[in-house]
Amino acid sequence: MIQKEPTKAVAAAKAGMDEKTARKYLCVGKLPSEIAAEHDWRTRPDPFEGVWEDLKGKLVLNPGLEAKTLFEDLQRRFPGRFMDGQLRTLQRKVKQWRVMEGPPREVFFEQEHRPGELCQSDFTDMGELAITIGGVLFEHLVYHFVLSYSNWETGSVCFSESFESLSWGLQEALWELGGVPGAHRTDRLTAAVQKPDNPEEFTQRYGALLRHYGMKGVKTQGQRPNENGDVEQRHYRFKKALDQALMLRGSRDFASRKDYEAFLRRLFQQLNAGRQKRLKEEVKVLRRLPSRKLPICKRLRVRVSGGSTIRVSNNTYSVDSRLIGEEMRVRVYAEYLEVWYAQRCVERIPRLRGEGKHHIQYRHIIEWLVRKPGAFENYRYREDLFPTVRFRMAYDSLKREHTEQKAAKEYLRILLCAAWEGESLVDDALRGLLDLGTPIVVADLEMFVASCKRTALMPATEVKIESVDLGAYDGLLACTEVL
Repeated sequence: MIQKEPTKAVAAAKAGMDEKTARKYLCVGKLPSEIAAEHDWRTRPDPFEGVWEDLKGKLVLNPGLEAKTLFEDLQRRFPGRFMDGQLRTLQRKVKQWRVMEGPPREVFFEQEHRPGELCQSDFTDMGELAITIGGVLFEHLVYHFVLSYSNWETGSVCFSESFESLSWGLQEALWELGGVPGAHRTDRLTAAVQKPDNPEEFTQRYGALLRHYGMKGVKTQGQRPNENGDVEQRHYRFKKALDQALMLRGSRDFASRKDYEAFLRRLFQQLNAGRQKRLKEEVKVLRRLPSRKLPICKRLRVRVSGGSTIRVSNNTYSVDSRLIGEEMRVRVYAEYLEVWYAQRCVERIPRLRGEGKHHIQYRHIIEWLVRKPGAFENYRYREDLFPTVRFRMAYDSLKREHTEQKAAKEYLRILLCAAWEGESLVDDALRGLLDLGTPIVVADLEMFVASCKRTALMPATEVKIESVDLGAYDGLLACTEVL
């Protein structure tokens, strides 16, 4: 600037500084940044100088201590000496100590991924997206599968982190992909990975699944979710993309689960659209799929108890009372159970999620409850014997009109009617009686159901069609010719 302008004053003004300051820099022959002094002094006394050695000793013993914890301890030990506004100063001192003198931090080594070498999978909870089916909150998980090299991904809806959900999701992903990567990495799922004190690395069923597809199993170390980082990162990005897609859709409610799963499928297709080039590199080196999928059910032998129930995976299910005392074969799938006897499937029951729950079907036990009505009031699974809200309302109404024993007898007659004539018919009848506000009389309800059933079974009215005189058409044609 000084070489382009006629005077130092003009050059200094254009540079945005005083003329004396410009003259100083010219005399020194250095730029401002080259002569600036390093700020290595304090502008005020260090309030923690007297206690710093003690604090440092605590940090050496327990490096995880936070500055806020130490500060609160100081305020308790030295009342009135340390003000709240000094916390930030201590936080800076602790941070500097960690950088200069603290323990070394863990180093993460970025890995080079090769095509077809590794896939990762994990379950992710979808509750935060508040998706509903028919207006009812749809609580579910997504089994999420990702190829480490191309980031190609897919997923399937499930309800627990069971082996059946893992087996179903992994096999569906591999068959959609059309090939098998070299290795599959998962975190320490109890459905796949044995406990640390077990000599076997993987569970027997998961090991068989890996051998069926010829994949090597890889598990993360304890407390190291970053080792499954590709799928963990895709969890975040997938749910963010789904959230945005739902916003564009304008609603988080779906008419059916099938509609929701179709929406997820389209989203995965959109996410994978930009990964086709790297995916083709992977497909070239993937191994061939086996000739068939591995069965995804667990097979058990259970005996039916005197209460007409079976115990499967720490949950209780009812079966027909005729099976009491018999040994049953149970096939446990991801979302349902099949109960087999004498090479026949006698029951298909929705699988309960979690443990300590029960699914009692009143049709299995109602005939015996009618004979023993006194067992109803304190029956352990009584709440399962109210199939709809109207049945519960009917029982409450009966209790107001009769003694407890009489109310139980009358309600069990209603349940028996539902078992014989159809639950929907009885539910409609209860709706009509409750809307009228009159006391519920079981005899009236049975008559109403019977009349509805007769109406539904009435034959269609026979319609007679008179024969048509075709000679009328000849007369019509004759008139047309005259015209």
